[in-house]
Amino acid sequence: MKKLAALFLLALIILISSCKKSGGGGSGGGNNNFTPNCTRAAANFTADVLPIFSSACSQGSCHNTGSINGPGALTNYNEINAAKARIRTAVISGFMPRNSTLTAAQKNSIICRIDSGAPNN
Repeated sequence: MKKLAALFLLALIILISSCKKSGGGGSGGGNNNFTPNCTRAAANFTADVLPIFSSACSQGSCHNTGSINGPGALTNYNEINAAKARIRTAVISGFMPRNSTLTAAQKNSIICRIDSGAPNN
């Protein structure tokens, strides 16, 4: 029974870590040096922010419908809003998204929307 539990735990750790960005440096992996600039950030949820999540976060199996990675699925306003604090931290640090890199404008859109109260607009 202990071997089965250990195997399950190992499989769970591998699954969870499979959607995390590794390393550091310029591509965004854990470099925690992004400072948002909200002066001209496009922060409309439907027009600006949701498309970023659709292309960078919910493609593949990381945060699509039914995902158990991190905060779970990030496919609509309610899911994204519920995870906004974790998303903000992951975007600023460069830890996420794992399989792509966000531009400064995309990071600003996400972070500035969260900082302005995360309106559903």
